[in-house]
Amino acid sequence: MSLTFRAVSETRPGPKWAGLFADYRDAYLRWWAREGLTGRPTYMECRRALQTHMPELVPIWEKLCELAGGGDMEARFLSVYCPPRYLTGCSQAIWSGDEPLLVRNYDYNPQAVDAILLKTGWLGRQVIGTSDGLFGLVDGMNDAGLVASLTFGGRRETGEGFGVPLILRYILQTCTTTAQAREVLRRVPCHMSYNVTVLDAQRDFATAYLAPDRPPLITHAAVATNHQERVEWKSHARSTATVERERYLLQRLSLHPETQEKFVSAFLRPPLYSLAFDRGFGTLYTAAYRPWRREVELFWPDVAWRKSFDHFAEDGVTITYPTERIALR
Repeated sequence: MSLTFRAVSETRPGPKWAGLFADYRDAYLRWWAREGLTGRPTYMECRRALQTHMPELVPIWEKLCELAGGGDMEARFLSVYCPPRYLTGCSQAIWSGDEPLLVRNYDYNPQAVDAILLKTGWLGRQVIGTSDGLFGLVDGMNDAGLVASLTFGGRRETGEGFGVPLILRYILQTCTTTAQAREVLRRVPCHMSYNVTVLDAQRDFATAYLAPDRPPLITHAAVATNHQERVEWKSHARSTATVERERYLLQRLSLHPETQEKFVSAFLRPPLYSLAFDRGFGTLYTAAYRPWRREVELFWPDVAWRKSFDHFAEDGVTITYPTERIALR
C-alpha cells in the first residue's frame, strides 16, 4: 500500500483547510458516528467543554466549523470531545546529548491518517505538526521551540475528556515552555490513557501519563512506549512489544553517548520499527524534532523529508509500505 504525505501551509484557516476537510469529511464523520450518535456529546456539550478547558481555541474552532459547512456533526467532530475509542502503537524518546531532540515512531493504520504535515499561524503562533482530524496533532512543534508528541497508554478505560491530539494542539498554541505545558496536562481531561512527552528549547522535558479515571502523573521520563507505570493491558503489551521497546530505548540512553544520526537510525530498525500493518500499528513514519533549529524531519527507511519554519515547501512524498494486509480503523 502506498501513502502520500503532503506538506500544507496556511497562516489562518481558509480555503486550503476547507479543501482538505472536504476530501476527508465523509470518512471523518463515519468514524465519529460509528458507535451511534447517542453516544457522542451534543453540540452544546462540546462548546461548553471547549469554553471551560480550552477557551483560547474556541475562535479557531468556530472558524473551522464555518469552513467545514457549519453543520452539527462537523462541529461535534471538530471539538474532539469524547470521541470514539482509538488505539495506536508508537515509541518516543529524548536524546541524551546536548542539543534538545525528540524522536518518535508513529505506529498506526495507513488507511486512518491525514498524512498531512500542517504549518499554521493560528492565534499568532506558528505551529508545524502531523495533523489528526485537521485540528489535532499527533506530534508537533511551535515557533518557540516547544515540542509535543503522544503514544497510547495501554489501558482500555474511557471517560469524559478530549481526544489527546487536540490537547497537543492546545499546548502548542498556548505554551512556550515545558513548565507551562505541565500545567495544561494537569488540568485538561483526556478521554483515554495516553502518554504525552514535551520538550522545550532549554532541554526541559516531561512525560505525562494521562488517564480518564485517575489524576495525571507528570514524570521526568525520557522514554514513552505503550504502557504507563506498569503494564495493565497484557495482551496489548504482548502484541505491541511495549516493554521490549521501552527497555531497548532506555538501554540506548544509558549505555554510551551516540550521535543524533545513530539515535534516529535506531528508530528505523526493529524492535522500534514495526511491520505490523496487518494489525493496524505498523510504523508510518519516524519524526525527529530539533527545537534549536526549529526543524522537523520525517524519515522512512529510504527517504528523509525536512521542514522548518523558515523553509517549508508545500510538496509531498509517497511511501510504499510492505504489505497490503491493512486492518480497518
